[in-house]
Amino acid sequence: MATMTLLEGIRDGLFTEMRNDDRVLCFGEDVGRNGGVFRTTDGLQKEFGEERCFDTPLSECGIIGTAIGMAMYGLRPVPEIQFQDFIFPAFDQIVSEAAKIRYRSGGEYTCPMVIRTPYGGGIRGGHYHSQSGEAYFCHTPGLKVVIPSTPADAKGLLISSIRDEDPVLFLEPKKIYRTMKGEVPEGEHVVPLGKGRIVREGKDCTIVAYGAMVETCEKAADELKKQRGIDVEIVDPRTLVPLDEKMILDSVRKTGRLVTVYEAPKTGGFGGEIAAIVAENAIGSLEGPIVRVAGFDTPFPYTLEGIYMPDVRRVVRGVERTFEW
Repeated sequence: MATMTLLEGIRDGLFTEMRNDDRVLCFGEDVGRNGGVFRTTDGLQKEFGEERCFDTPLSECGIIGTAIGMAMYGLRPVPEIQFQDFIFPAFDQIVSEAAKIRYRSGGEYTCPMVIRTPYGGGIRGGHYHSQSGEAYFCHTPGLKVVIPSTPADAKGLLISSIRDEDPVLFLEPKKIYRTMKGEVPEGEHVVPLGKGRIVREGKDCTIVAYGAMVETCEKAADELKKQRGIDVEIVDPRTLVPLDEKMILDSVRKTGRLVTVYEAPKTGGFGGEIAAIVAENAIGSLEGPIVRVAGFDTPFPYTLEGIYMPDVRRVVRGVERTFEW
């Protein structure tokens, strides 16, 4: 075991899999010589050379289009989009091409590629560097969506994503890149896609959260236990597609209450999909209303970032609402 930040866990996953498999290569804007804008790929070019870790022109459409061709040819590309906010010029390539190759070829071709990109708020980046667009991609059949919340998961999920035969969008919560620290297994470490984790057990209310919001919910759970005696269970799906529906439903059937927490705009957010799954399959177990705690339906602000993003106070209030029915 080694103590790492979430960012270091991602980097360790890249080093591990590039050493294990010479088909794996990384590229994107500034990922080579400079090691990426957040230095996530620092050192890769030095060890693996410019053929396996290289810089690209400022063209997200070109980056992803190139990666699709490489994946179909038999490589395992890991392209980086510098910020998730910049991914939309490549939206057509991801949604219309990468996600549909297996289907349109009748299974003759697959597209094993991992699109890494930092997402979410926490760095005062405003509306061009802070968006959370996971729901756009969860709506796309054929595409897997992964969001780690711990250093160990960051490494293990990334390795699993690289080994997967289908395209994966790997969203990295930049707010906790360097603040989230934990023990990470050295060498081989795989966390399967589609398997969530129970962050903490509880009996009174289930919170489903992912990415940077997991840490916020842990703090809220401590506050609820201390001030109100409410025992919260926190579920981190880890992968939104495929989703560990069973873990979520089992938790809600036990606690009788559900709060979903996500930093994307509330309307159309993935937390609403989780709410729908629970309503369809476990409504008889509910003892209070399902509550969504999310960002607001506005562009991501610069000066009001702390108000926009869900915080401990808002999560506490969300859980309290489930007891007021």
